[in-house]
Order: sequence, then structure tokens, then C-alpha cells
Amino acid sequence: METVTLDVQGMMCGGCSGRVERALKAVDGVSDASADASTDSAKATFDPAKTNVAALKAAIVEEDFEA
Repeated sequence: METVTLDVQGMMCGGCSGRVERALKAVDGVSDASADASTDSAKATFDPAKTNVAALKAAIVEEDFEA
């Protein structure tokens, strides 16, 4: 398992953080994810055999945030 912290721009509230968390957790191979609008960051723990950082960023971008 690997853990990565990503810069996420555009989160304004707890609802935004929740959207980012749900998007990351929906990626196959992600075992845990959290996001914090106050620090403009998200953290994800994932299996590198199943996914990668590019896929995590793509999931965030699909929710209309910048990663």
C-alpha cells in the first residue's frame, strides 16, 4: 500500500471535501481517503498494483476540482 497527499484546489466547504473523499474511495484499489478544504489537500492510501496517482487525480478532476 502507498499513501499520497494531493493538492486539491476549489474545495470551499465540508461538502466539497466529502465529494473529493467519495470520488477517491470509488477508485478501485483505494483503501482509505480523506480531504480537507482548509488545507486544500486530500490523502489517499491505495494499492499501486490496482491504481496510480494519475487515476486519483482524474477522479478529483471529474468532480470539478483541480488536482
